[in-house]
Formats: sequence, C-alpha cells, structure tokens
Amino acid sequence: MKYITIPIAALFLLTGCDNTQPSATNSLPEVGIVTLASQPVAVTSQLIGRTAATLSAEVRPQVGGIIQQRLFNEGDTVKAGQKLYQIDPSSYRAAYDEAAAALKQAQSLVQADCQKAQRYAQLVKDDGVSRQDAEDAKATCAQDKASVESKKAALESARINLNWTTVTAPISGRIGISSVTPGALVTAQQETALATIRGLENMYVDLTRTSADLLRLRKQALSSNSDTLSVSLILEDGSAYSEKGRLALTEVAVDESTGSVTLRAVFPNPRQELLPGMFVRAKVDEGIMDDAILAPQQGVTRDAKGNATALVVNAGNKVEQRTVQTGDAYGDKWLVLSGLKAGDKLIVEGTDKVAAGQEVKAEEIEASGGNA
Repeated sequence: MKYITIPIAALFLLTGCDNTQPSATNSLPEVGIVTLASQPVAVTSQLIGRTAATLSAEVRPQVGGIIQQRLFNEGDTVKAGQKLYQIDPSSYRAAYDEAAAALKQAQSLVQADCQKAQRYAQLVKDDGVSRQDAEDAKATCAQDKASVESKKAALESARINLNWTTVTAPISGRIGISSVTPGALVTAQQETALATIRGLENMYVDLTRTSADLLRLRKQALSSNSDTLSVSLILEDGSAYSEKGRLALTEVAVDESTGSVTLRAVFPNPRQELLPGMFVRAKVDEGIMDDAILAPQQGVTRDAKGNATALVVNAGNKVEQRTVQTGDAYGDKWLVLSGLKAGDKLIVEGTDKVAAGQEVKAEEIEASGGNA
C-alpha cells in the first residue's frame, strides 16, 4: 500500500508545479481608451436672467387737483403725447386769465409812459421841461418795459400749469393699471405714480455671470465673426423663444456682494411674448475655440475634494493620473480647459480596475458622438 501512495504524492507535486507556471506570466489588465484630438468648438454659456422693458416711464402729475377723467383703458397701447388724465383746470384757468390781464395792463402803461418820455426828450432841448423831468420819464418807460417782460413770464408759467392739468403720455408703449380714479386728489410730483408705461417692442434681458467665468472666457482667445454675440432664450415654460437677441453691453464693475457681472442682451419682441420681470435662461454664443479638447464624460471623475481627475495611458503603457479643469458640457463630453491635450490616451473603460503607475494593455474604442 505504501508503494502505491508514493507515485500519487509525486503526481500531486508535479501538478502543483504546473499550476504555478501561469501565475508568473499574468496578462496585463485591459482598458479602453480614446485618443483625444483638438477641434473647433462653438463655445456657449448658459446663464439665467430677467427681462426688463427697454423704455419705462411713470406717469406723475405736475400740478395738484382733482382728477376729472381717465382718458384711457388699462392695458392699452398709447402714443407719446396722448391724453391720459384730466385734472380740474378751473383754478389754473383763472390764474392764466389773471396773468393775461396783468400783461395787457403793463403793455398799456408802456405805451403811455414811453410816449411821454419821447415828448419830454424833445421838449428838454427847447427848455420846455427840466432835464430831471425828462430823465424821470425815461426811467419810468424802462421800468414799464421790464414789467411787461415779467408779466409775460408770469403768463407763460400760468399757461404751462394750465396745460399740465391735462396729463399726457411721456412715451409710447403699453400702459398698466391706474392707481387713481376720477374724484381722487393728486399733488404735484407725488411719490405714487398714476400709471406706468412700458415700451415692449424691444426687451432687455439682464443676465448674471461670475467674474471668474468672465476671466476664464477672456483667456480662451475665442474668435468670432461679428462684433456682437448672439443670444437665444428658453422661457419659463421650457419653450424656446423664436427671436434671436444680441449682447449689448457688459457692466463695467463687479457686484461686491455677489462677485458677479451683469450682461445686458436686447431682443426684438414683435408679438409681445416677453413681459418685464419674466425669468428666463439664456444661451450666449461666445465664439469659436479653434483648438478645443472635448473629453468623454465617463473618462473624467471627481475626487473627495471635488477636483476633476482623469487617467491616461502614457508612452510606457502605464497609467498616469491628471488633474483637469473642465468647462461646459457638450452633449456627453466635457470641454477641457487644462490638464489634457491632443494625443493623450484617455481611459474611458476599466478605470475602476487600474491605478496610477500600473502597466496596462490599452485598446482604442470608438468615441461616442454628441457635440452640442
């Protein structure tokens, strides 16, 4: 029995030696890579903002009195100069008539006193009157003329006040809700507006952008075929606004409380779909980045601190970890601002099976499309 067990043990030993042979030549882990290439990319920014009227004017009375009539319907489109309210003009018409009578009286005195001054000027040459009387007559004529000018100014002031009893539209546009009704007492330049008129043919959209984002965009050396940037809108219900806008200006100072900069875009509003105060999302076409790098999103991860990282296969077929900075998403890809360059072999499959410094077997896979 012992004679038989000896070759069996030897057989097991030989079998064990055969099993250890493959472990010495374990195959390298395989990873899927995408070789990055530069390409021109239209850079866009997604911003939020609110609409505002390009023209807006509050209607306020310039004189006090009782509102006799409201001469418009709320929500109407009004023209500049159109009559809106009528204030009781009785006292102002009386003041105008009084000023007109005072002017006529002053003009009559001028005619009489200046004719007298002319006669005395002739008589003094023949010693018909004293020189003092001639000088006094001349001075009286001059005073009367000054009085006429004063009365003319008083009449003009009374005329202006009388005209102000008819409150007119300062601009053309849509008029809103009236804050007063006939019978209400109003005062000159009161704090509460009678109504507000807004021009809606064109609309402003005020957008906010962080100052850091603005600096980043300026460093990207974007090229554009026009001096103004195109802007499109997404409305509150998620629908796209049919008209394209243009970026009109960028605020010259940073808001210290928020660290943001305000951008103002102008949009045509032919159907008056946009109303002041609406919340919108805007897509701003910043320009073209000629040598942009777009990396598949599955090849970029975040570490515990939130920093974006990527694994690449270097020339020695070893894994190398990169810290990258990403911009906006374009479909299923990130715009890479730093950390990766054209020709890098980005690992997009098998990242959880390898670590930095490890030698791998890289296999090129077809990158998915989806540039937005």
